[in-house]
Amino acid sequence: MSTSQPNEHRIAILGATGSIGTATVDVIEHLRRTDSIDSWSLYGISGHHNVDRLAEIAVRHEPKRVVISDQDQASGAEPGQVFKAERFPAGVDIRVGADRLVELAADPEVDIVVAAIVGRAGLESTLEAVRAGKRVAIANKETLVVAGGLVRELAAQSGAELLPVDSEHSAIFQCLAGGDIPRRIILTASGGPFRDWSVERMREATIEQALAHPTWKMGRKISIDSATMMNKALEIIEARWLFDCPAERIEVMIHPQSIIHSMVEMINGSTIAQLSPPDMRLPIQHALTHPRCLAGDTPTLDLSRISHWTLEPVDTERFPAIRLGFEVARVGGSAGAVVNAANEAAVGLFLDGRIRFTDIVTACRIALEHHTHENNPSPSRLSELDRWARAEVTRWLARSNNS
Repeated sequence: MSTSQPNEHRIAILGATGSIGTATVDVIEHLRRTDSIDSWSLYGISGHHNVDRLAEIAVRHEPKRVVISDQDQASGAEPGQVFKAERFPAGVDIRVGADRLVELAADPEVDIVVAAIVGRAGLESTLEAVRAGKRVAIANKETLVVAGGLVRELAAQSGAELLPVDSEHSAIFQCLAGGDIPRRIILTASGGPFRDWSVERMREATIEQALAHPTWKMGRKISIDSATMMNKALEIIEARWLFDCPAERIEVMIHPQSIIHSMVEMINGSTIAQLSPPDMRLPIQHALTHPRCLAGDTPTLDLSRISHWTLEPVDTERFPAIRLGFEVARVGGSAGAVVNAANEAAVGLFLDGRIRFTDIVTACRIALEHHTHENNPSPSRLSELDRWARAEVTRWLARSNNS
């Protein structure tokens, strides 16, 4: 009788201090306690400016490398110099500067990279992990939104594994475990805090109201994306690239209970759904341990306590971000980089109190319409388009204020 050989899994978390990074640390601790076959270790972690949280993780896990991407946190150290801080364990290699994220992602000692940096800032390090042929657990959907075609090309060349961490895309991945080609992918959405609001009421929404998500606890930017449903628009684009599925075969349904995380309709007419409580530790663990299915540390679903589930179509008049997402998924190329950058800029303006909530998607639409589409932009061109789109949102705001 054969027995399984133990494997060592050395993990780097890019964005360890955010909600996904923190949950990933919890999952690693659970696996270290419960997995009797394989070993799990935290090789490297990164954070931007929350050095206190980064130090707490380092004390608990003693990773070999720590990256602090925010140069201002280095107390005057030059990029690449060791960051000296008594709160970190002795012997940990601590590096400063955003360029060090790329080094950590490609480190030959790393087996799995968890790409959890929020927004466009995670693009270069995630691309480098894919180039290096790593297993990449993708929580940073913006990488596929901005450079989905490039990511697929690099993965085909390097043999990298792309495992989704978004609950919806993890659900689709689990439903497609047999490798079948779907007839239709159905992404579910909670609808956010404004699911039943009129456009007129949303126009007057406050920052606090937009941040009050009814189901998930997330960072500020992601919470605003959920309220506008831009997060679902980005997930449409992500699904198009992750599963090589045309936009015409993707659908979005509102499911406020957040129990059905997504569904797949097969060519024989059957529909497969993935159900679980809304806890990000489950998709994170699935990405780390696939194809093994191990006991988790998350609540189980008590079907007897659920009185009803509802599914309803999205009202794209109230949530125009969905139309935008399908359009970008169809045309590809430079459109994703432009819309993603415009959205990040517009969300920042809203959180600063400079624009209305409903102006966020308007700004994204204007940036998309004002740019000249390119089918296959290079990585450097994607960076240029990112800067252009952010500047275009600023120009739009100036024109609006002067009109």
